[in-house]
Amino acid sequence: MRFATLPDGTADGRLHLVSRDHTRCTPARGVTTLQALMERWDHHAPELQHQYEALNAGGGAPFDPSDALAPMPRAWQWLDGSAYESHGALMQKVFGLEPNDTTRPLMYQGMSDRFLPATADVPLPSEEDGIDFEGEFGVICDAVPMGTAADAAHGHIRLILQINDWSLRTLAPIEMKTGFGWVQAKPACSMAPVAVTPDELGPAWRDARVDLPLIVDWNGTRFGAAGGYDMGFGFDQLIAHAARTRDLVPGTVIGSGTVSNANFRDIGSSCIAERRGIEMLDHGAPRTGYMRFGDRVRMECRAKDGAPLFGAIDQQVVAAPQPPSARK
Repeated sequence: MRFATLPDGTADGRLHLVSRDHTRCTPARGVTTLQALMERWDHHAPELQHQYEALNAGGGAPFDPSDALAPMPRAWQWLDGSAYESHGALMQKVFGLEPNDTTRPLMYQGMSDRFLPATADVPLPSEEDGIDFEGEFGVICDAVPMGTAADAAHGHIRLILQINDWSLRTLAPIEMKTGFGWVQAKPACSMAPVAVTPDELGPAWRDARVDLPLIVDWNGTRFGAAGGYDMGFGFDQLIAHAARTRDLVPGTVIGSGTVSNANFRDIGSSCIAERRGIEMLDHGAPRTGYMRFGDRVRMECRAKDGAPLFGAIDQQVVAAPQPPSARK
């Protein structure tokens, strides 16, 4: 099944089913929001599957992805991993950091009270903060009991997402040195308009990983096409790590971290920081600057036959309006 959330004047929007070709949609019967669906997945899923099959057979209303909110406009919890070892190893080498314990996934808890729509402008306070995109995949879980092992965690993955985890690179090292994690360096993330069940990926959903490339264009120029499979820890392992000492509430969103492959010099990158890291190794200094206001980034992962999956994230970075107190 494929789901999108369309605006209805509420914070959580109205849940819709989307046809496999992304041309039509229909309101989900019996459940109004994606959060409500995650809380009673087993109850609602059979009827929604029937509705999805009928939608693909014809009917429904036209679907315009640019009208959609994020599939999950806000969540109780957003946990982001850093599961691509090639990305982590490059960053460690560039910044002279000690190697991480590779037996434990890296993960932080981020801002979850909003996820930006795929085509919304992204307001940020300053170009001097080092504005960077980070293309990644994510999953949404149903309720995961504390202590769930990875093999059982696989069954709690209900939906797969495509995410842009915005980062402010100038602020990140300052906050990292405090030992308390990120706040200012991690503004709201963006989601592609459509969330899909794992079966929609067919054989491209393998070992709890997305075995497809994520195409990233910056200002209309190809920036990267890294494949999603090369995670050091699959989403099942990330879920088990997060649930070791606590229950995960239904609707928890878990990210993969920046999609990266060891041959990044050949296929490009999913974030600017990685490109700058390669330049530092090859030339002694970075040559690529971070994003400026007016810049646009586009990300999309399609099926191997070119069919749509999540839809595209296509956003422009803009200057955030100043609050009235700052204009005095």
